[in-house]
Amino acid sequence: MLLKVIKYGTPVLRQKGTRIGEITPAIKQLIADMVETMYANKGIGLAAQQVGVPVQLLVIDLRGVTDRPSTLELNGKPADVNAFMPLVLINPEFKPVGEPVSGPEGCLSFPEIFADITRPEAIDVKALNAEGKPIEFRCGGLLARAVQHETDHLHGILFIDRMTTEVKEELRAELEELQAATKTALKK
Repeated sequence: MLLKVIKYGTPVLRQKGTRIGEITPAIKQLIADMVETMYANKGIGLAAQQVGVPVQLLVIDLRGVTDRPSTLELNGKPADVNAFMPLVLINPEFKPVGEPVSGPEGCLSFPEIFADITRPEAIDVKALNAEGKPIEFRCGGLLARAVQHETDHLHGILFIDRMTTEVKEELRAELEELQAATKTALKK
């Protein structure tokens, strides 16, 4: 089922998600709905907060991206990123292992707003998969950026919080307009 992607200004985007203790039929349905919603909105990642559900769940699928490479290592060996898509991460945690690099980011909750954000180039990730089994991997490039961006959402952190003061100032009018439109829509 297609879910509504909520926009900047909706309070749940700032809410820290609760950890998922058990993979229930409702969680399985939420995963399926989030993947469908991500595809329908032409996104490469989606966090549960972005569909109004404050839990620690995110989905990612980078298969359509050819201009921004990703790396993936399982047990210290290179793995095919595409073979793991769509990627479902429950209660994810990560540790930076690479140098910070700047790169372009957008967000389905901020339509048409893009900025360069500095994040670690590579990270070690621990999470549960869609079946509730522990998974661990190291990733780099766009996959590392996407995991960090979506994990931020699970803690109520938005990509605008990672922007430089100068960039945020340049985008101020657009951000204020989006927030005002969202608040108006919420009152209806």
